[in-house]
Amino acid sequence: VPPVESGGGLAQTGGSLRLSCAASGPFFTLANMGWYRQAPGNQRDLVAWVSNDGIPNYSESVKGRFTISRDNAKNTVSLVLQMNDLTPEDTAVYYCTTRPYWGHSWGQGTQVTVSS
Repeated sequence: VPPVESGGGLAQTGGSLRLSCAASGPFFTLANMGWYRQAPGNQRDLVAWVSNDGIPNYSESVKGRFTISRDNAKNTVSLVLQMNDLTPEDTAVYYCTTRPYWGHSWGQGTQVTVSS
């Protein structure tokens, strides 16, 4: 079952949004997990990822503004992306899945729109 993302919406420049993701099964709970985003006409890019033991990493475009965290329950991993100081360049559909991506199904994603 693909991950389920939620929490997107509309924000103003400088605002904040908090994205959540739930993914079940050992394929996800044992994996490094990441948040990806895809803007119209662009490829899907990895913006933040967290190792299976909780070490976060960020792309240069979001470092210092976004915070990724995870919580592993018995059979489900919950992933959170706290996004602060948003800019219009952050507008995209956001997805969560493993990092690296192994060609499996994506979730439906959650739309983030930042107005100037």
